[in-house]
Amino acid sequence: MSTITAESLFQQLTTTFHDLEKIDEPAALAAIRQEAFAKFEQAGFPTVKNEDWKYTNIHSLVQAPYVLNSDVDVADLDLSQADIPALDAHRLVLVNGQYTVAFSSLEEEDGLVVKPIEDAANDPQFTRHFAQHADKTDNALVYLNTALYTAGVFIEVKRNAVVNKPIHLVHVATGTEAFFAQTRNLIVAGANAEVEIIESFITLAGTAKNLHNKVTEIVLEENAKMQHYYLQISDASSNYINHTEVYQNKHSLYNNYNCNFPGATFVRNNINVRLDDEQVESHLYGINLLADKQLVDNHTIVDHMKPHCESYEWYKNIPQDDSTAVFNGKIFVREDAQKTNAFQQNNNMLIGDKSTVYTKPQLEIFADDVKCSHGCTMGQFDDQALFYLRARGIGEESARTLLVHAFAFDVTSRFSNESVREYVEALVAKGLEPRQN
Repeated sequence: MSTITAESLFQQLTTTFHDLEKIDEPAALAAIRQEAFAKFEQAGFPTVKNEDWKYTNIHSLVQAPYVLNSDVDVADLDLSQADIPALDAHRLVLVNGQYTVAFSSLEEEDGLVVKPIEDAANDPQFTRHFAQHADKTDNALVYLNTALYTAGVFIEVKRNAVVNKPIHLVHVATGTEAFFAQTRNLIVAGANAEVEIIESFITLAGTAKNLHNKVTEIVLEENAKMQHYYLQISDASSNYINHTEVYQNKHSLYNNYNCNFPGATFVRNNINVRLDDEQVESHLYGINLLADKQLVDNHTIVDHMKPHCESYEWYKNIPQDDSTAVFNGKIFVREDAQKTNAFQQNNNMLIGDKSTVYTKPQLEIFADDVKCSHGCTMGQFDDQALFYLRARGIGEESARTLLVHAFAFDVTSRFSNESVREYVEALVAKGLEPRQN
């Protein structure tokens, strides 16, 4: 066990795990939980001595006790802050990870299956894929989630089904006592299926300090297509550790749009994409506009395992005030992955003298017939450009917004959903507004 782990929290986790052992669930799932918790006990929480956590210290998050698996009063919840103007979508609401039907609006669609994760244990696709992808990444927090998850959602899009409207997952944090939530999602898109999923993260007023350890496994069968958005707009009481594991089969397409805005104190996103068949394509885009003392850390892995695949990754960070942005993007090209085409770019605009960026783009290539490139730029906000715009009668606030929009345009212009793109651009403008001290 790591020395930074608070004894009281570790005891809570151990007690909770032993309580879960008493739950009536399939023997195979119970065995998976037991194996995962044993691995977590051996590994402990990561420290800054771990290279992947060098700039992301979770000591303050795991040194205090939390309420685990708490009951929440869901009466009269105001979810309006998650609204996306002009978006027509199915809505699934997860309160502290728990799928809450009363606030969800899901129209029946042929080929679309949605269940609380705890009701999916006997589903064939669940038993086939659960813990078969994320748990192979040797991540202690994934092991913890596998062992202790009690909430989340299972989504299956059947073979040849095309979901007519986006699915909007609203992750709500609420509670008057500090809590630690373990949320587990599994999304499976069958052969030739198509789905668009938008995930919004919000915190309700008066919510105590909260920590979320969320794991999502995504499986795309042959020729499946998925558009996937993360919209992080929680407030400062919320802290998130998100792990997304994507497994792709032949001719599939996965696009991820990862957006983080002023609010949540701590965000760590692991996004791992495994291209384990020929003719697979993946795109990863990120916009991170930070403020105050926020820390947002994005770690991505794009693993080219088979030939004739393509990946494209472009992340832009805009830290303000005392905030810190971390980007670590790894591209692996395995020996069998000939004819790979992989691109990675990270651009950073620092606003203010105290903002910080740590960036580490990486390529590991073991094949010789490939086309791969990566790059990184770092710069301060362009005061000369700001002066140029102000000299032409544009107010300072409007000029700053224009310049940041221009910086972010390479990413936002690639959003496939027009309503989400306009919403994100509005959040960028809002995130640049002067804040009260």
